[in-house]
Amino acid sequence: MNVVDLTSEQLISALRLPAEASVGQRIPKKMLTDTLTSRGAFTSADRKLLQEQIEEVTWVAALKPSNAGVPAHQDETRSYLELAVLHVHLRQGSQLDAQAAKVSSNTARLAELLHRAIPYPVLMLLDDGARLYLSMAHIRWAQKEAEKTVLDGELIQGIFARHGSPIAPTTDGATLAAFLDAMDLSKQPRSDLLALYQSWMDTLSAWQAAAVTGRFECVSPQQAAVRRSALRRCHELDARISSLRAAASKEKQMARQVSVNLEINALMAERQQAANSL
Repeated sequence: MNVVDLTSEQLISALRLPAEASVGQRIPKKMLTDTLTSRGAFTSADRKLLQEQIEEVTWVAALKPSNAGVPAHQDETRSYLELAVLHVHLRQGSQLDAQAAKVSSNTARLAELLHRAIPYPVLMLLDDGARLYLSMAHIRWAQKEAEKTVLDGELIQGIFARHGSPIAPTTDGATLAAFLDAMDLSKQPRSDLLALYQSWMDTLSAWQAAAVTGRFECVSPQQAAVRRSALRRCHELDARISSLRAAASKEKQMARQVSVNLEINALMAERQQAANSL
């Protein structure tokens, strides 16, 4: 299977979810906006983004102890009684015509909003026709508001390209096949739903790392935590290096150009060290 041919349906199929977990229910956008409004920190720009960029949200499946044979997880911090699988169809027009960085930023914000709106941990697919995004994030109980959940930590997001999209990593078919095989539900830990969801997140982190290293490799939970930290540092350094290169291209003074290039070289060396730990 080639990376440019991956579809939402193929990725969902690779999960090998039990038929009993199927939901197939559309989620009205009004329900999402009402939920986010009630929780605050939902701006007019967020509302516009959700209304204009989302075509349809479908609740694909709900994994529960009764249909997955995996116990729920409950403690003082969080309660994972089920895992949701969502498929988000994005409108294609403005997404496809926008600059790559803006598209990625908008999609990440949409994913964050939807993760906040759903009171369950979600494996979320967002599809704009040229790119397929897979997003996951932990949730926990809000400290001061009973029965409300908040995001716990960063979103883990993978990007899969179709039609030669410039913003997704180029990956060979064998690497993609290894990732899809590793996402199979039967290959995840079954101690509880938290462990299962974390394993899916770690597998997605392995996909992110493969974009840097060229190899897909599943590792232990402890190693996965180290890998996430290294990936985060790589992304931070990439952003800093990109900013400095843009500044260097506009710099008129030779001494300042030299200084900026030296800083870029130092950051590139640090980035290589972070990549080596992946």
